[in-house]
Amino acid sequence: MGGNDGQSGTHTYQSLTEDYPFGTMDPPKRSTGRLVMHSMAMFGREFCYAVEAAYVTPVLLSVGLPKSLYSMVWLLSPILGFLLQPVVGSFSDHCQARWGRRRPYILALSIMMLLGMTLYLNGDAVVSALVANPQRKLVWTISITMIGVVLFDFAADFIDGPIKAYLFDVCSHQDKEKGLHYHALFTGFGGALGYLSGAIDWAHLELGRVLGTEFQVMFLFSALMLTLCFIIHLCSIPEAPLTDVAKDITPQQVPQDPSLSSDGTSEYGSIEKVKNGYVNTELAIQGGKRKKPTEQAQRAMNMKSLLRALANMPPHYRCLCISHLIGWTAFLANMFFFTDFMGQIVYHGDPYSAHNSTEFLIYERGVEVGCWGLCINSIFSSLYSYFQKALVSYIGLKGLYFTGYLLFGLGTGFIGLFPNVYSTLVLCALFGVMSSTLYTVPFNLIAEYHREEEMKRQQEAPGGEPNGSGRGKGVDCAALTCMVQLAQILVGGGLGFLVNTTGSVVVVVITASVVALIGCCFVALFVRYVE
Repeated sequence: MGGNDGQSGTHTYQSLTEDYPFGTMDPPKRSTGRLVMHSMAMFGREFCYAVEAAYVTPVLLSVGLPKSLYSMVWLLSPILGFLLQPVVGSFSDHCQARWGRRRPYILALSIMMLLGMTLYLNGDAVVSALVANPQRKLVWTISITMIGVVLFDFAADFIDGPIKAYLFDVCSHQDKEKGLHYHALFTGFGGALGYLSGAIDWAHLELGRVLGTEFQVMFLFSALMLTLCFIIHLCSIPEAPLTDVAKDITPQQVPQDPSLSSDGTSEYGSIEKVKNGYVNTELAIQGGKRKKPTEQAQRAMNMKSLLRALANMPPHYRCLCISHLIGWTAFLANMFFFTDFMGQIVYHGDPYSAHNSTEFLIYERGVEVGCWGLCINSIFSSLYSYFQKALVSYIGLKGLYFTGYLLFGLGTGFIGLFPNVYSTLVLCALFGVMSSTLYTVPFNLIAEYHREEEMKRQQEAPGGEPNGSGRGKGVDCAALTCMVQLAQILVGGGLGFLVNTTGSVVVVVITASVVALIGCCFVALFVRYVE
Protein backbone atom coordinates (compact mmCIF):
# COMPACT_ATOMS: atom_id res chain seq x y z
CA MET A 1 0.00 0.00 0.00
CA GLY A 2 1.99 2.83 -1.31
CA GLY A 3 5.16 0.75 -1.67
CA ASN A 4 6.40 -0.40 -5.07
CA ASP A 5 7.81 -3.89 -5.18
CA GLY A 6 8.23 -4.16 -8.90
CA GLN A 7 4.65 -4.95 -9.80
CA SER A 8 2.67 -2.08 -11.25
CA GLY A 9 -0.54 -1.15 -9.50
CA THR A 10 -0.06 -3.51 -6.54
CA HIS A 11 -0.03 -2.84 -2.82
CA THR A 12 1.77 -4.51 0.03
CA TYR A 13 -0.28 -5.94 2.85
CA GLN A 14 1.19 -6.95 6.17
CA SER A 15 -0.50 -8.75 9.01
CA LEU A 16 -1.28 -6.59 12.04
CA THR A 17 -0.92 -9.47 14.45
CA GLU A 18 1.23 -9.01 17.45
CA ASP A 19 4.62 -10.07 16.13
CA TYR A 20 3.91 -9.91 12.38
CA PRO A 21 5.21 -13.44 11.92
CA PHE A 22 3.66 -14.13 8.58
CA GLY A 23 5.36 -11.46 6.56
CA THR A 24 3.89 -9.36 3.76
CA MET A 25 1.55 -10.21 0.97
CA ASP A 26 0.27 -8.55 -2.15
CA PRO A 27 -3.47 -9.14 -2.70
CA PRO A 28 -4.54 -9.21 -6.35
CA LYS A 29 -6.98 -6.72 -7.81
CA ARG A 30 -10.55 -7.85 -7.22
CA SER A 31 -13.13 -7.63 -9.97
CA THR A 32 -16.32 -5.62 -9.55
CA GLY A 33 -18.30 -8.86 -9.62
CA ARG A 34 -16.35 -10.28 -6.68
CA LEU A 35 -16.81 -7.09 -4.66
CA VAL A 36 -20.53 -7.12 -5.41
CA MET A 37 -20.71 -10.74 -4.30
CA HIS A 38 -18.89 -9.78 -1.10
CA SER A 39 -21.44 -7.00 -0.51
CA MET A 40 -24.41 -9.37 -0.67
CA ALA A 41 -23.95 -10.11 3.04
CA MET A 42 -24.85 -6.49 3.80
CA PHE A 43 -27.89 -6.73 1.51
CA GLY A 44 -29.19 -9.83 3.29
CA ARG A 45 -28.44 -8.50 6.75
CA GLU A 46 -30.15 -5.17 6.14
CA PHE A 47 -33.19 -6.84 4.54
CA CYS A 48 -33.63 -8.89 7.72
CA TYR A 49 -33.04 -5.80 9.87
CA ALA A 50 -35.83 -3.97 8.04
CA VAL A 51 -38.16 -6.93 8.52
CA GLU A 52 -37.36 -6.89 12.23
CA ALA A 53 -38.02 -3.15 12.43
CA ALA A 54 -41.40 -3.64 10.76
CA TYR A 55 -42.55 -6.74 12.63
CA VAL A 56 -40.79 -7.16 15.95
CA THR A 57 -43.01 -4.71 17.86
CA PRO A 58 -46.26 -6.27 16.55
CA VAL A 59 -44.84 -9.71 17.36
CA LEU A 60 -43.94 -8.73 20.92
CA LEU A 61 -47.33 -7.11 21.43
CA SER A 62 -49.17 -10.10 19.99
CA VAL A 63 -47.51 -12.58 22.37
CA GLY A 64 -48.34 -10.43 25.41
CA LEU A 65 -44.86 -9.28 26.47
CA PRO A 66 -45.12 -7.25 29.71
CA LYS A 67 -43.95 -3.63 29.44
CA SER A 68 -41.48 -4.27 32.26
CA LEU A 69 -39.52 -6.61 29.96
CA TYR A 70 -39.27 -4.26 26.97
CA SER A 71 -36.10 -2.57 28.16
CA MET A 72 -34.43 -5.93 28.80
CA VAL A 73 -35.21 -7.10 25.27
CA TRP A 74 -33.63 -4.02 23.67
CA LEU A 75 -30.68 -3.62 26.03
CA LEU A 76 -29.49 -7.20 26.54
CA SER A 77 -28.26 -7.68 22.97
CA PRO A 78 -26.16 -4.47 22.71
CA ILE A 79 -24.68 -5.05 26.16
CA LEU A 80 -23.54 -8.54 25.15
CA GLY A 81 -22.23 -7.22 21.82
CA PHE A 82 -20.33 -4.37 23.42
CA LEU A 83 -18.61 -6.73 25.86
CA LEU A 84 -17.87 -9.58 23.46
CA GLN A 85 -17.10 -7.99 20.09
CA PRO A 86 -13.44 -7.15 20.81
CA VAL A 87 -12.92 -10.63 22.26
CA VAL A 88 -14.27 -12.37 19.18
CA GLY A 89 -12.37 -9.92 16.99
CA SER A 90 -9.16 -11.01 18.67
CA PHE A 91 -10.07 -14.68 18.23
CA SER A 92 -10.71 -14.17 14.53
CA ASP A 93 -7.33 -12.43 14.14
CA HIS A 94 -5.69 -15.68 15.22
CA CYS A 95 -8.15 -18.24 13.84
CA GLN A 96 -6.26 -20.98 11.95
CA ALA A 97 -9.23 -22.69 10.31
CA ARG A 98 -8.54 -24.00 6.80
CA TRP A 99 -11.45 -21.94 5.47
CA GLY A 100 -9.86 -18.67 6.62
CA ARG A 101 -9.89 -16.39 9.64
CA ARG A 102 -13.18 -14.50 9.21
CA ARG A 103 -15.52 -16.76 7.26
CA PRO A 104 -16.03 -19.36 10.03
CA TYR A 105 -17.28 -16.58 12.32
CA ILE A 106 -19.44 -15.06 9.58
CA LEU A 107 -21.02 -18.47 8.93
CA ALA A 108 -21.70 -19.07 12.63
CA LEU A 109 -23.23 -15.61 13.12
CA SER A 110 -25.41 -15.93 10.00
CA ILE A 111 -26.77 -19.22 11.37
CA MET A 112 -27.51 -17.44 14.66
CA MET A 113 -29.39 -14.73 12.73
CA LEU A 114 -31.47 -17.38 10.98
CA LEU A 115 -32.20 -19.14 14.26
CA GLY A 116 -33.18 -15.84 15.91
CA MET A 117 -35.61 -15.02 13.08
CA THR A 118 -37.06 -18.50 13.30
CA LEU A 119 -37.76 -18.08 17.01
CA TYR A 120 -39.26 -14.59 17.04
CA LEU A 121 -41.36 -14.95 13.86
CA ASN A 122 -42.55 -18.51 14.48
CA GLY A 123 -42.34 -18.91 18.26
CA ASP A 124 -46.07 -18.42 18.80
CA ALA A 125 -47.03 -20.96 16.12
CA VAL A 126 -44.55 -23.56 17.35
CA VAL A 127 -45.53 -23.24 21.01
CA SER A 128 -49.25 -23.35 20.13
CA ALA A 129 -48.67 -26.66 18.35
CA LEU A 130 -46.71 -28.18 21.26
CA VAL A 131 -48.22 -26.72 24.45
CA ALA A 132 -51.92 -26.93 25.37
CA ASN A 133 -51.94 -25.29 28.81
CA PRO A 134 -52.72 -21.55 28.26
CA GLN A 135 -50.56 -20.30 31.13
CA ARG A 136 -47.55 -22.40 30.16
CA LYS A 137 -48.13 -21.46 26.52
CA LEU A 138 -47.93 -17.76 27.39
CA VAL A 139 -44.70 -18.16 29.35
CA TRP A 140 -43.04 -20.29 26.68
CA THR A 141 -44.14 -18.02 23.84
CA ILE A 142 -42.82 -14.88 25.54
CA SER A 143 -39.55 -16.61 26.47
CA ILE A 144 -38.90 -18.01 22.99
CA THR A 145 -39.81 -14.74 21.27
CA MET A 146 -37.51 -12.74 23.56
CA ILE A 147 -34.66 -15.19 23.00
CA GLY A 148 -35.19 -14.93 19.24
CA VAL A 149 -35.12 -11.12 19.24
CA VAL A 150 -32.00 -10.97 21.42
CA LEU A 151 -30.23 -13.68 19.40
CA PHE A 152 -31.01 -12.04 16.07
CA ASP A 153 -30.00 -8.55 17.22
CA PHE A 154 -26.80 -9.86 18.79
CA ALA A 155 -25.71 -11.77 15.67
CA ALA A 156 -26.79 -9.07 13.19
CA ASP A 157 -24.89 -6.36 15.08
CA PHE A 158 -21.91 -8.61 15.68
CA ILE A 159 -21.44 -9.80 12.10
CA ASP A 160 -20.47 -6.41 10.69
CA GLY A 161 -16.99 -6.53 12.25
CA PRO A 162 -15.91 -9.89 10.71
CA ILE A 163 -17.36 -8.85 7.33
CA LYS A 164 -15.31 -5.65 7.30
CA ALA A 165 -12.16 -7.45 8.51
CA TYR A 166 -12.67 -10.08 5.77
CA LEU A 167 -12.80 -7.31 3.16
CA PHE A 168 -9.65 -5.68 4.57
CA ASP A 169 -7.78 -8.99 4.61
CA VAL A 170 -8.33 -9.95 0.98
CA CYS A 171 -8.30 -6.59 -0.85
CA SER A 172 -5.80 -3.95 -1.83
CA HIS A 173 -6.36 -0.42 -0.58
CA GLN A 174 -8.25 0.72 -3.69
CA ASP A 175 -10.44 -2.37 -3.57
CA LYS A 176 -11.15 -1.79 0.11
CA GLU A 177 -12.54 1.64 -0.73
CA LYS A 178 -14.63 0.25 -3.60
CA GLY A 179 -15.80 -2.61 -1.43
CA LEU A 180 -16.94 -0.28 1.36
CA HIS A 181 -18.93 1.77 -1.14
CA TYR A 182 -20.59 -1.37 -2.48
CA HIS A 183 -21.33 -2.42 1.10
CA ALA A 184 -23.16 0.85 1.75
CA LEU A 185 -24.91 0.67 -1.63
CA PHE A 186 -26.31 -2.81 -1.00
CA THR A 187 -27.09 -1.98 2.61
CA GLY A 188 -29.46 0.70 1.34
CA PHE A 189 -30.98 -1.58 -1.29
CA GLY A 190 -31.53 -4.35 1.26
CA GLY A 191 -33.18 -2.00 3.73
CA ALA A 192 -35.45 -0.49 1.07
CA LEU A 193 -36.58 -3.92 -0.15
CA GLY A 194 -37.14 -5.07 3.43
CA TYR A 195 -39.28 -2.04 4.30
CA LEU A 196 -41.27 -2.41 1.06
CA SER A 197 -41.90 -6.08 1.80
CA GLY A 198 -43.02 -5.20 5.32
CA ALA A 199 -45.44 -2.58 4.01
CA ILE A 200 -47.43 -5.16 2.01
CA ASP A 201 -50.52 -6.58 3.70
CA TRP A 202 -49.65 -10.24 3.19
CA ALA A 203 -52.47 -11.49 5.44
CA HIS A 204 -55.05 -10.68 2.75
CA LEU A 205 -53.08 -12.20 -0.12
CA GLU A 206 -53.05 -15.82 -1.25
CA LEU A 207 -49.55 -16.49 0.06
CA GLY A 208 -50.55 -15.24 3.50
CA ARG A 209 -53.59 -17.51 3.55
CA VAL A 210 -51.50 -20.51 2.52
CA LEU A 211 -48.74 -20.00 5.11
CA GLY A 212 -51.06 -18.89 7.92
CA THR A 213 -49.97 -15.37 8.88
CA GLU A 214 -47.91 -12.51 7.49
CA PHE A 215 -45.22 -13.40 10.05
CA GLN A 216 -44.69 -16.75 8.32
CA VAL A 217 -44.62 -15.07 4.90
CA MET A 218 -41.91 -12.65 5.98
CA PHE A 219 -39.98 -15.46 7.65
CA LEU A 220 -39.98 -17.37 4.36
CA PHE A 221 -38.71 -14.34 2.42
CA SER A 222 -36.15 -13.40 5.08
CA ALA A 223 -34.77 -16.92 5.47
CA LEU A 224 -34.39 -17.37 1.71
CA MET A 225 -32.80 -13.94 1.29
CA LEU A 226 -30.41 -14.41 4.20
CA THR A 227 -29.33 -17.88 3.11
CA LEU A 228 -28.79 -16.94 -0.53
CA CYS A 229 -26.94 -13.70 0.23
CA PHE A 230 -24.54 -15.27 2.72
CA ILE A 231 -23.79 -18.25 0.47
CA ILE A 232 -22.83 -15.78 -2.27
CA HIS A 233 -20.79 -13.73 0.21
CA LEU A 234 -18.86 -16.68 1.62
CA CYS A 235 -18.00 -17.84 -1.92
CA SER A 236 -17.03 -14.37 -3.13
CA ILE A 237 -13.27 -14.09 -2.48
CA PRO A 238 -10.93 -16.90 -1.33
CA GLU A 239 -9.60 -16.13 2.13
CA ALA A 240 -6.08 -16.92 3.24
CA PRO A 241 -6.01 -19.37 6.16
CA LEU A 242 -3.63 -18.26 8.87
CA THR A 243 -0.70 -20.71 8.86
CA ASP A 244 2.97 -20.46 9.70
CA VAL A 245 4.61 -19.97 6.29
CA ALA A 246 8.08 -20.08 7.81
CA LYS A 247 7.51 -23.42 9.51
CA ASP A 248 9.48 -25.48 7.01
CA ILE A 249 11.39 -22.71 5.23
CA THR A 250 15.02 -21.96 5.75
CA PRO A 251 16.79 -18.86 4.46
CA GLN A 252 18.46 -20.98 1.76
CA GLN A 253 15.05 -21.97 0.40
CA VAL A 254 13.86 -18.42 -0.13
CA PRO A 255 13.74 -17.73 -3.91
CA GLN A 256 15.92 -15.04 -5.42
CA ASP A 257 12.95 -13.26 -6.98
CA PRO A 258 10.66 -12.37 -4.05
CA SER A 259 7.62 -12.24 -6.30
CA LEU A 260 7.97 -15.95 -7.18
CA SER A 261 7.97 -19.12 -5.15
CA SER A 262 10.58 -21.83 -5.63
CA ASP A 263 8.41 -23.61 -8.19
CA GLY A 264 7.76 -20.44 -10.16
CA THR A 265 4.16 -19.94 -9.07
CA SER A 266 3.07 -16.70 -7.51
CA GLU A 267 2.00 -16.86 -3.88
CA TYR A 268 0.85 -14.31 -1.33
CA GLY A 269 -0.01 -14.05 2.31
CA SER A 270 0.16 -16.48 5.14
CA ILE A 271 -0.91 -19.55 3.20
CA GLU A 272 0.89 -22.19 1.24
CA LYS A 273 -0.68 -21.97 -2.24
CA VAL A 274 -2.51 -18.76 -3.01
CA LYS A 275 -1.71 -17.07 -6.29
CA ASN A 276 -0.90 -13.52 -7.38
CA GLY A 277 1.54 -12.36 -4.73
CA TYR A 278 4.49 -13.48 -2.69
CA VAL A 279 5.61 -14.61 0.72
CA ASN A 280 8.20 -12.58 2.54
CA THR A 281 9.90 -14.75 5.12
CA GLU A 282 12.26 -12.11 6.44
CA LEU A 283 9.84 -11.01 9.12
CA ALA A 284 8.81 -14.58 9.82
CA ILE A 285 12.39 -15.76 10.46
CA GLN A 286 14.31 -13.59 12.86
CA GLY A 287 17.34 -15.47 14.14
CA GLY A 288 15.37 -18.52 15.28
CA LYS A 289 13.16 -16.37 17.54
CA ARG A 290 9.96 -17.16 15.68
CA LYS A 291 7.01 -18.04 17.92
CA LYS A 292 4.48 -20.71 17.15
CA PRO A 293 1.07 -19.42 16.03
CA THR A 294 -0.68 -21.27 18.83
CA GLU A 295 1.44 -19.49 21.41
CA GLN A 296 0.63 -16.16 19.78
CA ALA A 297 -3.07 -16.93 19.71
CA GLN A 298 -3.07 -17.88 23.37
CA ARG A 299 -1.28 -14.72 24.36
CA ALA A 300 -3.29 -12.40 22.10
CA MET A 301 -6.61 -13.88 23.14
CA ASN A 302 -5.88 -13.57 26.82
CA MET A 303 -8.48 -11.14 28.21
CA LYS A 304 -5.93 -9.13 30.14
CA SER A 305 -3.70 -8.59 27.11
CA LEU A 306 -6.73 -7.83 24.95
CA LEU A 307 -7.95 -5.13 27.32
CA ARG A 308 -4.43 -3.75 27.47
CA ALA A 309 -4.30 -3.61 23.67
CA LEU A 310 -7.62 -1.77 23.52
CA ALA A 311 -6.61 0.64 26.29
CA ASN A 312 -3.32 1.37 24.51
CA MET A 313 -4.87 2.02 21.10
CA PRO A 314 -3.27 5.00 19.33
CA PRO A 315 -5.15 8.24 20.09
CA HIS A 316 -6.43 8.63 16.52
CA TYR A 317 -8.13 5.20 16.73
CA ARG A 318 -9.75 6.21 20.00
CA CYS A 319 -10.98 9.52 18.54
CA LEU A 320 -12.44 7.67 15.57
CA CYS A 321 -14.31 5.34 17.91
CA ILE A 322 -15.71 8.32 19.85
CA SER A 323 -16.86 10.04 16.65
CA HIS A 324 -18.51 6.77 15.55
CA LEU A 325 -20.27 6.56 18.91
CA ILE A 326 -21.55 10.14 18.59
CA GLY A 327 -22.80 9.53 15.06
CA TRP A 328 -24.62 6.30 15.84
CA THR A 329 -26.13 7.78 19.01
CA ALA A 330 -27.67 10.59 16.94
CA PHE A 331 -28.76 8.30 14.13
CA LEU A 332 -30.32 5.59 16.33
CA ALA A 333 -32.07 8.16 18.53
CA ASN A 334 -33.89 9.36 15.45
CA MET A 335 -34.49 5.91 13.91
CA PHE A 336 -35.82 4.22 17.05
CA PHE A 337 -38.54 6.83 17.59
CA PHE A 338 -39.15 8.07 14.04
CA THR A 339 -42.38 6.17 13.29
CA ASP A 340 -43.71 7.10 16.73
CA PHE A 341 -42.78 10.74 16.04
CA MET A 342 -44.69 10.62 12.74
CA GLY A 343 -47.75 9.12 14.40
CA GLN A 344 -47.90 11.40 17.44
CA ILE A 345 -46.35 14.72 16.40
CA VAL A 346 -46.78 14.95 12.62
CA TYR A 347 -50.19 13.25 12.37
CA HIS A 348 -51.39 14.17 15.90
CA GLY A 349 -52.52 10.64 16.68
CA ASP A 350 -52.72 8.98 20.08
CA PRO A 351 -51.26 5.47 20.57
CA TYR A 352 -52.92 5.17 23.99
CA SER A 353 -56.47 5.65 22.72
CA ALA A 354 -58.88 2.78 22.16
CA HIS A 355 -57.89 0.71 19.13
CA ASN A 356 -61.16 1.53 17.35
CA SER A 357 -60.90 5.27 18.00
CA THR A 358 -60.14 7.90 15.37
CA GLU A 359 -57.03 9.06 17.24
CA PHE A 360 -55.51 5.58 17.23
CA LEU A 361 -56.28 5.02 13.53
CA ILE A 362 -54.64 8.36 12.74
CA TYR A 363 -51.60 7.28 14.76
CA GLU A 364 -51.40 4.02 12.79
CA ARG A 365 -51.54 5.98 9.55
CA GLY A 366 -48.64 8.11 10.75
CA VAL A 367 -46.63 4.98 11.58
CA GLU A 368 -47.25 3.63 8.06
CA VAL A 369 -46.08 6.88 6.49
CA GLY A 370 -43.06 6.79 8.82
CA CYS A 371 -42.16 3.38 7.38
CA TRP A 372 -42.19 4.92 3.91
CA GLY A 373 -39.88 7.60 5.25
CA LEU A 374 -37.47 4.90 6.40
CA CYS A 375 -37.70 3.37 2.93
CA ILE A 376 -36.71 6.76 1.46
CA ASN A 377 -33.78 6.79 3.89
CA SER A 378 -32.57 3.42 2.60
CA ILE A 379 -32.92 4.38 -1.07
CA PHE A 380 -30.99 7.63 -0.64
CA SER A 381 -28.37 5.81 1.40
CA SER A 382 -27.67 3.67 -1.67
CA LEU A 383 -27.70 6.60 -4.06
CA TYR A 384 -25.39 8.68 -1.88
CA SER A 385 -23.02 5.72 -1.52
CA TYR A 386 -22.67 5.72 -5.30
CA PHE A 387 -21.92 9.45 -5.47
CA GLN A 388 -19.49 9.27 -2.55
CA LYS A 389 -16.86 7.78 -4.86
CA ALA A 390 -16.95 10.97 -6.95
CA LEU A 391 -17.27 13.37 -4.02
CA VAL A 392 -14.29 12.00 -2.10
CA SER A 393 -11.86 13.22 -4.78
CA TYR A 394 -13.14 16.79 -4.28
CA ILE A 395 -13.79 17.14 -0.56
CA GLY A 396 -11.88 14.16 0.87
CA LEU A 397 -12.89 11.90 3.73
CA LYS A 398 -12.96 14.82 6.16
CA GLY A 399 -15.44 16.67 3.97
CA LEU A 400 -17.64 13.57 3.61
CA TYR A 401 -17.58 12.89 7.34
CA PHE A 402 -18.35 16.51 8.28
CA THR A 403 -21.08 16.87 5.63
CA GLY A 404 -22.88 13.72 6.71
CA TYR A 405 -23.11 14.82 10.33
CA LEU A 406 -23.99 18.44 9.42
CA LEU A 407 -26.83 17.59 7.01
CA PHE A 408 -28.30 15.08 9.44
CA GLY A 409 -28.11 17.54 12.34
CA LEU A 410 -29.77 20.35 10.35
CA GLY A 411 -32.38 18.03 8.86
CA THR A 412 -33.50 16.48 12.13
CA GLY A 413 -33.52 19.90 13.79
CA PHE A 414 -35.80 21.27 11.09
CA ILE A 415 -38.11 18.23 11.40
CA GLY A 416 -38.35 18.68 15.16
CA LEU A 417 -39.01 22.41 15.06
CA PHE A 418 -41.38 22.42 12.06
CA PRO A 419 -43.14 19.02 11.85
CA ASN A 420 -44.90 18.61 8.51
CA VAL A 421 -45.72 15.47 6.52
CA TYR A 422 -44.18 16.47 3.21
CA SER A 423 -41.11 18.26 4.49
CA THR A 424 -40.39 15.38 6.86
CA LEU A 425 -40.56 12.82 4.04
CA VAL A 426 -38.28 14.95 1.88
CA LEU A 427 -35.77 15.39 4.70
CA CYS A 428 -35.70 11.61 5.23
CA ALA A 429 -33.24 11.65 2.33
CA LEU A 430 -30.73 13.28 4.72
CA PHE A 431 -31.06 10.25 7.01
CA GLY A 432 -29.72 8.24 4.08
CA VAL A 433 -26.73 10.56 3.79
CA MET A 434 -25.92 9.94 7.45
CA SER A 435 -26.46 6.20 7.14
CA SER A 436 -24.11 5.93 4.16
CA THR A 437 -21.53 8.09 5.94
CA LEU A 438 -21.54 5.87 9.04
CA TYR A 439 -21.20 2.70 6.97
CA THR A 440 -18.27 3.89 4.85
CA VAL A 441 -16.15 6.80 6.09
CA PRO A 442 -15.03 5.41 9.50
CA PHE A 443 -13.97 2.13 7.90
CA ASN A 444 -12.19 3.98 5.12
CA LEU A 445 -10.26 5.81 7.82
CA ILE A 446 -9.42 2.49 9.52
CA ALA A 447 -8.07 1.26 6.18
CA GLU A 448 -6.01 4.45 5.82
CA TYR A 449 -4.58 4.01 9.32
CA HIS A 450 -3.67 0.39 8.56
CA ARG A 451 -1.99 1.39 5.31
CA GLU A 452 0.01 4.09 7.11
CA GLU A 453 1.16 1.60 9.74
CA GLU A 454 2.14 -0.94 7.09
CA MET A 455 4.16 1.63 5.15
CA LYS A 456 6.01 2.61 8.32
CA ARG A 457 6.84 -1.03 9.06
CA GLN A 458 8.11 -1.52 5.51
CA GLN A 459 10.59 1.28 6.11
CA GLU A 460 11.93 -0.37 9.24
CA ALA A 461 14.80 -2.88 9.22
CA PRO A 462 13.57 -6.44 8.55
CA GLY A 463 14.86 -7.57 11.91
CA GLY A 464 13.39 -4.61 13.78
CA GLU A 465 11.35 -5.21 16.90
CA PRO A 466 7.60 -5.07 16.42
CA ASN A 467 5.51 -2.71 18.50
CA GLY A 468 3.88 -5.55 20.40
CA SER A 469 0.51 -3.84 20.49
CA GLY A 470 -1.42 -7.08 20.08
CA ARG A 471 -3.96 -5.36 17.84
CA GLY A 472 -5.17 -6.84 14.60
CA LYS A 473 -7.67 -5.89 11.91
CA GLY A 474 -10.34 -7.93 13.66
CA VAL A 475 -9.82 -6.10 16.96
CA ASP A 476 -9.79 -2.68 15.28
CA CYS A 477 -12.98 -3.37 13.31
CA ALA A 478 -14.64 -4.86 16.39
CA ALA A 479 -13.69 -1.85 18.53
CA LEU A 480 -15.29 0.42 15.93
CA THR A 481 -18.46 -1.63 15.41
CA CYS A 482 -19.06 -2.18 19.13
CA MET A 483 -19.62 1.60 19.34
CA VAL A 484 -22.96 0.82 17.65
CA GLN A 485 -23.90 -1.39 20.61
CA LEU A 486 -22.79 1.27 23.08
CA ALA A 487 -24.93 3.81 21.20
CA GLN A 488 -27.92 1.45 21.48
CA ILE A 489 -27.34 1.20 25.22
CA LEU A 490 -27.20 4.98 25.57
CA VAL A 491 -30.27 5.53 23.41
CA GLY A 492 -32.30 2.74 25.00
CA GLY A 493 -31.43 3.78 28.52
CA GLY A 494 -31.52 7.57 28.15
CA LEU A 495 -34.11 8.64 25.63
CA GLY A 496 -36.96 6.79 27.28
CA PHE A 497 -36.26 8.81 30.41
CA LEU A 498 -36.23 12.06 28.38
CA VAL A 499 -39.55 11.22 26.72
CA ASN A 500 -41.16 10.36 30.06
CA THR A 501 -39.80 13.56 31.61
CA THR A 502 -40.90 15.93 28.86
CA GLY A 503 -44.01 14.04 27.79
CA SER A 504 -43.24 14.43 24.06
CA VAL A 505 -41.17 12.53 21.50
CA VAL A 506 -40.12 15.85 19.94
CA VAL A 507 -37.27 15.86 22.45
CA VAL A 508 -35.85 12.76 20.77
CA VAL A 509 -35.53 14.42 17.35
CA ILE A 510 -34.07 17.59 18.87
CA THR A 511 -31.60 15.51 20.88
CA ALA A 512 -30.54 13.68 17.72
CA SER A 513 -29.96 17.01 16.01
CA VAL A 514 -27.88 18.43 18.87
CA VAL A 515 -25.75 15.28 19.16
CA ALA A 516 -25.11 15.25 15.39
CA LEU A 517 -24.03 18.89 15.41
CA ILE A 518 -21.66 18.16 18.31
CA GLY A 519 -20.35 15.32 16.15
CA CYS A 520 -19.66 17.85 13.37
CA CYS A 521 -17.29 19.72 15.62
CA PHE A 522 -15.66 16.51 16.83
CA VAL A 523 -14.95 15.04 13.38
CA ALA A 524 -13.56 18.40 12.24
CA LEU A 525 -11.29 19.00 15.23
CA PHE A 526 -10.25 15.65 16.70
CA VAL A 527 -10.42 12.91 14.03
CA ARG A 528 -7.14 12.48 12.17
CA TYR A 529 -7.19 12.15 8.38
CA VAL A 530 -4.30 10.60 6.47
CA GLU A 531 -3.01 12.84 3.69
